[in-house]
Amino acid sequence: MTCAACVGQVERKLGRLEGVSATVNLATGRAKVSHPASVSVTDLVGVVEAAGYRARPAEPPAGPGGLPDTARPGPSPEPGDGQQGSGEADERHERDRLLITTLLAVPVLALSMVPAWQFRNWQWLCFVLAAPVAVWGAWPFHQRALRGLRHATATMDTLVSLGVAASFVWSSYALFLGGAGVPGMTMPLTLLPSASGEVAHVYLEVVVGVPLFVLVGRRLEARARRGTGAALRSLAELAAKDVAVRRGGVERRVPVADLAVGDVFLVRPGERVATDGTVVEGGSALDLSLVTGESHPVEVGPGSPVIGGAVNSGGLLEVRADAVGSDTQLARITRLVEDAQTGKAAVQRLADSVAAVFVPAVMSVSVTVLGFWLGAGADPQAAITAAVAVLVAACPCALGLATPTALLAATGRGARLGILVSGVQALERLRNIDTVVLDKTGTLTTGRMSVIAVTVPADAEKDADGDASAEVLRLAAVVEQGSDHPLARAIVTHARGQGDGHPLPQPVRFAAVPGLGVSALVDGEEVAVTRPGELSGLPGDLRAAVRAAETAGHTAVLVRVGDTPRAVISVGDTLRSDAYRAVEHLRRLGLRTVLASGDREATVRAIAGQLGITEVHAGALPEDKAALVATLQGHGSRVAVVGDGVNDAAALAAADLGIAMAGGTDAAIGAADVTLVREDMQAIPDAVRLARHTLATIRANLVWAFGYNLVTLPLAAIGWLNPMVAAAAMSASSLLVVGNSLRLRTWNASRPHRPGHHSGRARTTTPWETTA
Repeated sequence: MTCAACVGQVERKLGRLEGVSATVNLATGRAKVSHPASVSVTDLVGVVEAAGYRARPAEPPAGPGGLPDTARPGPSPEPGDGQQGSGEADERHERDRLLITTLLAVPVLALSMVPAWQFRNWQWLCFVLAAPVAVWGAWPFHQRALRGLRHATATMDTLVSLGVAASFVWSSYALFLGGAGVPGMTMPLTLLPSASGEVAHVYLEVVVGVPLFVLVGRRLEARARRGTGAALRSLAELAAKDVAVRRGGVERRVPVADLAVGDVFLVRPGERVATDGTVVEGGSALDLSLVTGESHPVEVGPGSPVIGGAVNSGGLLEVRADAVGSDTQLARITRLVEDAQTGKAAVQRLADSVAAVFVPAVMSVSVTVLGFWLGAGADPQAAITAAVAVLVAACPCALGLATPTALLAATGRGARLGILVSGVQALERLRNIDTVVLDKTGTLTTGRMSVIAVTVPADAEKDADGDASAEVLRLAAVVEQGSDHPLARAIVTHARGQGDGHPLPQPVRFAAVPGLGVSALVDGEEVAVTRPGELSGLPGDLRAAVRAAETAGHTAVLVRVGDTPRAVISVGDTLRSDAYRAVEHLRRLGLRTVLASGDREATVRAIAGQLGITEVHAGALPEDKAALVATLQGHGSRVAVVGDGVNDAAALAAADLGIAMAGGTDAAIGAADVTLVREDMQAIPDAVRLARHTLATIRANLVWAFGYNLVTLPLAAIGWLNPMVAAAAMSASSLLVVGNSLRLRTWNASRPHRPGHHSGRARTTTPWETTA
């Protein structure tokens, strides 16, 4: 495929099959097809081939590391060769065609445009040099035009082929029969076509210039398009090729494709983790920047999950494989990026509808212009020039590239930033949201209970380091070892982190009273960790600590040694370190923030107070969250829901846009339109800004693509556009669209500016709010 007209042809042919709908992407050369079981993949391929194109199934077996073979680095198809999946030989052939065409065309262009160099019989030398270009150099265009003629279709190649053929036929006529072949003939330099027959004129510069400029433009365009799709190749490069596996106590290196779930493999410093797994032994820091966008290395140790593709920055790790092949997170990320790149914006669907009738309309206009000029008594030379200029100036290529190239670059950049978008429709909705409903646990908070504070009476005995809480914390941890309650795990983990590295002794005579607490004998003393109960019997410092914990939404537990209250430990789910900044940035983007959680009122209000969120819904069940979304939508809001749990799945599905946090459940991720794979709340406002910037780029591309044709076609029709200049402008049009999209590859979110006025509509990001 070479233009939007090709896209329209393939989509229409596939859509004529009963129950089949297809979305075709010009930039990737891929079609996403929904079809009933009664229509086989072979049938689909046959329909595409019957339309004059080549096709093959795009779902080959997963390669090493779980990445599709199509995502791996390799030669990309050259748009000018008519082949799907061109190999190195085809690419070399096209490069040779361009080189030889250039060598033949440059002398013709120079002699035709510089009168001082026009020696006696120069026109015949130009004819000899131009003839191979007209036939062999432009053969890919002629070939596809003839193929389209057989299938009663017309594309951009049809226009180029007709333009070259018409120019060559007219030039041959002028040389052999029209007087332009006489010795000593000179041709003046003009960028505008001649309007009279007073000066003999041949259009051999058009014959060589049109295929030369189009071939150069498409080669540069292909390189740029490969650049926009670099994200998939970058993901492919993250996959390890082989891995050191321990089987039967023997270490050996095997291809990653031979790795099985349950195998234990080694990851040495500087190596990539071969696949998703769990650390069995060793400790290190992993660089996840290329996989999830995490900016800082993540410390891992025994029991820690690891992601395939991460780079080991420190010590030796032994990892047990938990997922292989297409089940790994890296493979899932790749599939999400691939799926996202096949979508179309609503405005692009309009452009495709225009492109479907564009080429036939241009051919009709060209014939009409020729007839009008001849009927008006103009010289045939001027009439043919205008008709050829109309053919060559037309450019549906830019229409077909406007959305897919921007989407390729944006989804690739999003993947590098840890933002996975399901498609262009999600980008459109993400740009237009005005309300964000945030879950609390696991979204704004870490989702893990931890010790917030340990309070002891002011007169408590201190240890040698002047700390009065260390001993009582150790006693509480010894008792809590016998419990699997989240509060108990938080206390034990905290005590081990604060301790001297020695293991905690096992509790004696452990007892648990449901709903009250636990007790045990430690160092000969009865130690109980329980609910505070009646506060009147506690020292003033401990009473204040209990009240402070309740106000903050934390859970307070009392530690007694014997009958003496010794400490109050406050345990709670801690706020993410970047939560405040992310919520503030959402507000600066003009978005309304709402907090909805199933937790108790005091806890939710405490978190909302820290973040400055005024609209709070506590004790919300899953159906309550979905109802809240419906209520907000009923008041005209465009709602995005951010969550990570099963209880958020209904709200995520009901919202205009669902955003699933990293580490969320499969149910949440499955219901979401956007998945954030990096552990950073800042990814939420980054996603909004990326969506706004991407849609602005797509609109700019389409404005240029339509505007170019609105300007050049009338100029060509009235004879003010030289066909050679038209060919250069046509190629430049596609390059400008692709170049504009390429800027998204280096997009970086900047600090958002607070909008001066917000009318309820999402504010469009201005160019100076992003850096490229």
